[in-house]
Amino acid sequence: MRLDRTALELRERNTLAPYATLAGESRGRVTAEPEPQYRTAFQRDRDRVLHSAAFRRLEYKTQVFVNDEGDYYRTRLTHTLEVAQIGRTIARALAVNEDLVEAIALAHDLGHPPFGHAGEDALNRVMAGQGGFNHNLQTYRVLTELEHRYPGWRGLNLSAETLHGVVTHETTVDVQAAAGLDLELGPSLEAQIADFSDELAYAAHDLDDGISAGLITPQMLPELSIWREVCARRDWPVDAAVVDEVRRHILVREVVGLLVDDVTEGASALLDVLAPESAVAVQRLPERVLRYSEPVGRLARELRAFLYEQMYRHHRVIRMQRRAERFVEEIFEALCADPRQLPPEFRHEAERLPVERVVSDYIAGMTDRGALLEYRRLFDPLTRP
Repeated sequence: MRLDRTALELRERNTLAPYATLAGESRGRVTAEPEPQYRTAFQRDRDRVLHSAAFRRLEYKTQVFVNDEGDYYRTRLTHTLEVAQIGRTIARALAVNEDLVEAIALAHDLGHPPFGHAGEDALNRVMAGQGGFNHNLQTYRVLTELEHRYPGWRGLNLSAETLHGVVTHETTVDVQAAAGLDLELGPSLEAQIADFSDELAYAAHDLDDGISAGLITPQMLPELSIWREVCARRDWPVDAAVVDEVRRHILVREVVGLLVDDVTEGASALLDVLAPESAVAVQRLPERVLRYSEPVGRLARELRAFLYEQMYRHHRVIRMQRRAERFVEEIFEALCADPRQLPPEFRHEAERLPVERVVSDYIAGMTDRGALLEYRRLFDPLTRP
């Protein structure tokens, strides 16, 4: 038995929901090219993201803890893989396109600079005169311009559906406008799933890292409604003096399961009522389909507020962030002051783009370790340039 692309597309058509996005009906790519024999368009998108340089660099980019804080905290890469796994679970349950969800999920953080949101905040400040910096817009630029892997075009030449999913990622910045796009349709259900999985993974897994790092202690947990809910399910004492490694992993699994089950059941019920007959019908809805029920939404919002107060504003995290911001700002200022210090390929780019944008692209592509090394090369007289 052999499944070529035609057979795979037929299987999607026969097994997925009517509101799923089908690879066989893709609107294509900016530069037309023959599709592969044994992969759908969205499977090719996923593979192109996986093999990109930007994806490999996620291994050494920060989630919350700077890379030199330890090897066991989440990075952008592990977070991205977790988002893809959660997304595929929800997509499978709702009978929509898992491959498209995975492609969007794997691509969604490619534009993050080193040092997480601290690095982004620093770049946004120093780039204020050039329109600022936003990692979602930078992701779009990575996918369409900054990756150089093919002779006939810049970027990865992904399908219109994958790029649309990335651009409609929920953010405080209007990425569509910043990218010069005017999209009539909202996010596909697959894009909504990738977006929702990102938010869900943040909350559950940052709780895990916070407990592991000792920033969140067992004595803090009883104030969390979601902790009390898990304790009731597992028959644990609410005021546990110790949360060992096994119990911590169980806690995270329970939190993820609770949130995934709630959003999946709610979306399924709403889709039954709305009965959209096509993927475009979902994109034309005035509101997103994926949302928590009110009780679980309260739990999720409370967890996020708790993490902001107890973890993201912890003095150890603030110190890491401020140190990271100084690194980024000083590297940026030094390279803008004398662009001859840039590698040749970036000096060439400065002939067509403002030097500030080129330096920003250069820094945004660095890993945490790469940025630390660049800082030493620029400012430490004992480090070889």
